[in-house]
Amino acid sequence: MTDEMRTPPEGGWESLKVDELKAELEARGLPKSGKKDELIARLVDDDVAQKDNVVAADVEAGEPSPAGEAAEQEGPAGGEAAAKAQDVDSAEEAAPAKRRRGSAETTTEQPKKTPARRPDGELIVRARSRYVRSAPRKARLVMDHIRGKEVEQARAILTHAPRAVAEDILKLLNSAIANAESAYELGPEELRVVKAFVDEGPTIKRYRPRALGRATPIKKRTSHMTIELTTTANGR
Repeated sequence: MTDEMRTPPEGGWESLKVDELKAELEARGLPKSGKKDELIARLVDDDVAQKDNVVAADVEAGEPSPAGEAAEQEGPAGGEAAAKAQDVDSAEEAAPAKRRRGSAETTTEQPKKTPARRPDGELIVRARSRYVRSAPRKARLVMDHIRGKEVEQARAILTHAPRAVAEDILKLLNSAIANAESAYELGPEELRVVKAFVDEGPTIKRYRPRALGRATPIKKRTSHMTIELTTTANGR
């Protein structure tokens, strides 16, 4: 190795003052701005880079590296160990990977989706909507019109119903149809509404100011709505 590489002082770069560090950086052609920690880090990085350059130059010149000298000192025993290690690596690459006992075997192939079987008995597909901001009395007036109707007919009734709650009931009906299609691969033409009922939900209480400092309570009622579908073949 050559002697061109600058060596740090005995106490390290930390033992030098800021002016001395800046002078050293200026001599190396490096920027000298910043705090003391930044200057020290810059010098340490430069020392590492110089060491790497010197080692690379020695290798190109044919000088033995420390690792090569250690390998030569080991002699034939070290060469035999390296050859055995290479043989073991090649054997591991050639041998097929064994699956551990109890571990799951993973495959890249996607399993085929099998259609769900329809039960022999009565088929019930349910959808429920909770905390709907509508009074149960108003929702029951619309539910009574679709109970027992086929799905397409119930959709037409809800689409043209004048009440605002009909829109929420239509969303619930579409959700039940989607459940039937996903679970049993049934289309809307194969379904009818077997049950449609509304339960009372919690009441939200508010107050409105009135004359003479009074407060009048306001009850905002909610509903839990349920729709059950079955096939058109059942119940006929």
